[in-house]
Amino acid sequence: MSRPRDSVRLVGLRARGRHGVLPAERELGQEFVVDATLFLDTAPAAAGDDLTKTVDYGALAVRLVETVEGEPVDLIETLAERLAAVCLSYDLVEEAEVSVHKPAAPIPLPFDDVVVTIRRGRS
Repeated sequence: MSRPRDSVRLVGLRARGRHGVLPAERELGQEFVVDATLFLDTAPAAAGDDLTKTVDYGALAVRLVETVEGEPVDLIETLAERLAAVCLSYDLVEEAEVSVHKPAAPIPLPFDDVVVTIRRGRS
């Protein structure tokens, strides 16, 4: 199957989580920012103006935030995998790209952001 040309993007979704290796990260938590791009065929939804033939990005946002706010993990790579699994749980999604931003990462130098980006498809 060829990769779909269409995508639905959710950019800059913010949620507070307790992910990280350091005890302070687990205790205090911090803001994480998620970008998710879902690759799917949007033509059927557009043809019928039918939400059931695409991904409801409002419902997706809620599920992604629940994941960020849920069970802590040490690595944002692990969090990204969990978020990609949420995206791929929608039957219409053939591939997903997820970026997890950790702008308050415990780095003792000036920096703008730490970002892990993964791309996953159906097996």
